[in-house]
Amino acid sequence: MKKAFGIVAIGLAACLPTMAQTTENADRAEMCKENYRTLFGGEALTGQGNDPEMMDILQKFIFGEVFATGDLTLKQREMITCITLATMQTLPQLKAHAGAALNVGVTPEELREVMYLTAPFIGFPKMLNAVGTVNEVFKERGISLPLKAQGTVTDDTRHEAGKAIQDTLYPGGISGAMAGIPGDMGKEVEKFLTDYFFGEIYSRGALDLQTRELLGYCVLTALEAESQLQSHYHGNMKAGNTPEVLTAAVIQCLPYIGFPAAIKALRIIKQEYAKPAAGQLVRLSKITVDPAQLDAYNACLKEEIKASMRLEPGVLTLYATAEKDALHRVTILEIYADRAAYESHLQTPHFQKYKQGTLEMVQQLELVDVTPLIPDLKIK
Repeated sequence: MKKAFGIVAIGLAACLPTMAQTTENADRAEMCKENYRTLFGGEALTGQGNDPEMMDILQKFIFGEVFATGDLTLKQREMITCITLATMQTLPQLKAHAGAALNVGVTPEELREVMYLTAPFIGFPKMLNAVGTVNEVFKERGISLPLKAQGTVTDDTRHEAGKAIQDTLYPGGISGAMAGIPGDMGKEVEKFLTDYFFGEIYSRGALDLQTRELLGYCVLTALEAESQLQSHYHGNMKAGNTPEVLTAAVIQCLPYIGFPAAIKALRIIKQEYAKPAAGQLVRLSKITVDPAQLDAYNACLKEEIKASMRLEPGVLTLYATAEKDALHRVTILEIYADRAAYESHLQTPHFQKYKQGTLEMVQQLELVDVTPLIPDLKIK
């Protein structure tokens, strides 16, 4: 009897890996079917059509595995899929997923903005191809065109709006990359980036800045734009996305762009994520003011410091003092979260107003970078 029981036990043990794999595959298949129904209102894994084997592989992988990876909503996943397909100009698939996006709660205005967002990355002709495809879906759904306008700027305000967004996400812009362009036309490209990319596209309604940055990263992933992927990683962090969300977004792109492009983007995320956080920038600004203009200078300084501390999270401390027996000799303790926060601070309207307004008041300026002796000590 013991011998018979042992044989049965060995037989059960041999079956366990197979049973676990079968359960896993069943879960994958069920998740695939559930997601497919939600997205397209139809059935997956039917075994029908000209290529049933490949459709089985495709549907289980995309809707059963990739859709289960990372913490993204179905709405986010479909916006990511749509912008990736638009970038690649795979328009039949874009049409199918545009319908799926509407099915899971993406509004027509949001979906249109997803298409418009591709223009600065892939150019107007390809963007118009994608818009035309999505418009076909709108017409089939009885959605009236044109949709409600989402622009928020005018020719007079686009530069200011774009600069505010750019300074928030990418302080310093691309001036370094454009330096030395023949005919000094790099400055025009810098202006295009500020006024058109950030001013006219990023400032539009329907999609928030956080979503635009996430979707932009997916476009760059599909394009394998390595240097931009590095900078846009940090732009995404400043916009409020996490490394985990960014990773999940790239994985959502993977079935449509292939492993090489996805792995390149994931490697860059890993590389940037592993970098140590930049240390604080601590500086003493020693300023000699024209005594005859001291009151006017102090008023400008007070206005600038209050605005900086109120509006800029990266400005940790601006503490101004004057020598007791020489009130025109001013020293300011400046502490910034990092160099990027400092560079961003220099571009703000309130600092520029202070700088231009006090040019004739300041007789001498000395900037001294210092190292805190007790860096963890907080100023109460």
